[in-house]
Amino acid sequence: MNAVQLDIADLSLAALLVLVNAALSLAFALGLERRMLLATARMVVQLLLVGAVLKALFAAVSPLWTGVAALAMVLFAGREVMARQERRLKGVWAYGLGTSSMLLAAVLVTVFALSTQVRPDPWYDPRYALPLLGMILGNTMTGVSLGLHALSSGLHTRRTAVEAQIALGATRWQATRPVARAALLSALMPIINAMAATGLVSLPGMMTGQILAGADPAQAVRYQMLIMFLIAGGTTLGALAAVLGGVLRLTDARHRLRLDRLRAPRSG
Repeated sequence: MNAVQLDIADLSLAALLVLVNAALSLAFALGLERRMLLATARMVVQLLLVGAVLKALFAAVSPLWTGVAALAMVLFAGREVMARQERRLKGVWAYGLGTSSMLLAAVLVTVFALSTQVRPDPWYDPRYALPLLGMILGNTMTGVSLGLHALSSGLHTRRTAVEAQIALGATRWQATRPVARAALLSALMPIINAMAATGLVSLPGMMTGQILAGADPAQAVRYQMLIMFLIAGGTTLGALAAVLGGVLRLTDARHRLRLDRLRAPRSG
């Protein structure tokens, strides 16, 4: 069975829904129409560029260019994590902690999948490596972002309680454990909810795409289960690395809370 081919007319017809959304924003004075149209235009340009790049990468099948593309994805994801923080770490830590946590988690899980379950030939084939990395990285980015946000906000809010425990003899790990635990819960809740809803409430994009392309539904289900397992592993590993790294940075070897290493919240 061949996949249904889409042309410009099909896409233009679907894009009318965005114009309807913008009109509704105007009608209800939401003020979102400009942002909505700009986001749509940005998405179209980005996807067209990505399509062209992927076409070239798939033709080359080069470990060097696959690695460059993967690194670029991680670096852009690190910027998104930093931008979502209300209270950023100062210096290179603002960008470095989230980026390194995602690099560790997403690359390890992707290489694990490529070498054990998917097993393309060669193992770095960008047709498999980059889509897998993208799905794992996108969800890991959300977990890392939520974890760091909850950690910095929680330590700031509960500063008095944390410092009181330290004054009574608790180590930095003992004093910050409740905040770190809450941060990890915040980071992992989206993937837990997604796994619980998959199948009955939602049909994920990868599974839907395979079915629309003519794949056997049973095989598409297996691929989707694999992806969810990988995403759960990557998100947990990345969030854990980010939260523990954040605790290390926001305390010191003398078991003091170091909120001076956080920037003040951005105004507006």
